[in-house]
Amino acid sequence: MKRGETKSIAELVRAMCREEGLETPLNEYRIMNAWGEVLGAAVQSYTKELRIYNQVLYVTLTSSVLRHELFMNRKSIVRRLNDYVKAQVITDIILR
Repeated sequence: MKRGETKSIAELVRAMCREEGLETPLNEYRIMNAWGEVLGAAVQSYTKELRIYNQVLYVTLTSSVLRHELFMNRKSIVRRLNDYVKAQVITDIILR
């Protein structure tokens, strides 16, 4: 690497993750961790299970009222979660 081609460590780590195929699983992990931060502690307390399959976030909730409220706002939630991780990780949410 020449002196003029310096890169930050963050850029190098991102490039390595991308090359090794670890970028998508890492972003999925970050989305699941961001659920409580983006939606708050109250929603997190009613969340039983989170998992991602084929770019769809499956959420199991213990409150039917909260399920309906989140269902009405799911497109906004998808956008907020993707914005949080700065990548297009999920395309939809299925609430159970």
